[in-house]
Amino acid sequence: MVLSRIELFPIKSLDGVSASEVRVSGAGILEHDRIYAIVDAAGSYVNGKRTERVHLIRTTFAENYREADFWIQGEAYKQRFVLSEPGRINRWLTDFFEFTARLICEPTSGFADDRVASGPTVVSEASLREMARWFPGLTLESARRRFRSNLELSGPEPFWEDRLFGGPSELKPFRIGEVSLLGHNPCQRCVVPTRDPERGIQSVANFQKTFMTLRQKCLPSWANIDRFNHYYRFAVNTSIPSSEAGKSLHVGDSVHV
Repeated sequence: MVLSRIELFPIKSLDGVSASEVRVSGAGILEHDRIYAIVDAAGSYVNGKRTERVHLIRTTFAENYREADFWIQGEAYKQRFVLSEPGRINRWLTDFFEFTARLICEPTSGFADDRVASGPTVVSEASLREMARWFPGLTLESARRRFRSNLELSGPEPFWEDRLFGGPSELKPFRIGEVSLLGHNPCQRCVVPTRDPERGIQSVANFQKTFMTLRQKCLPSWANIDRFNHYYRFAVNTSIPSSEAGKSLHVGDSVHV
């Protein structure tokens, strides 16, 4: 089993960026991953859990992640913003959402959903392919964009990543290349994977119900069933010990449990 794909999401809830390598920050996150977030006037996240309009925003990032092009799905006109100068981007976001919205930055610890298991989410390509097979017309790329995992592993067995978590009170150690990680739990999913990642609409009927039924049916023998209070769980939440700061993950690194 090797690391076959690295995906970073510089702005929480928006488009990802594929990378061939990434450093671990001092706070145990992947550098540049979810270091920006969109919030409203009260400081609450503006994300896919809150509004499907998030899915209509397209972004690409400069190599240094300090600038980004923004445009609306289906439109050709793009605007480039310097992310450290948020005045213009805040006006653009406010106009788009039709309420006060602004970009905030936390370059060290980022804006992970889980502040304890704040490391990268891990999934296998075989799992994504198997899950896509459950829904006619769903592609591998659409599955990736729906579940937004950071690290993708290659190998023939669907749900191999369920080896990376243990019992309810256990943190399971594993290593990718030179980086040691701790597996916490199978990731509880939200409404976002039920939607088309470009249009923000419920494009697959009964997505969550079908997913839960087949996830339970296909649960591998090596998965700890005690971690499934329900079966709308997919990919693995992790943390990275502070000892790993400054080390890097590379596509092609071997995985060891």
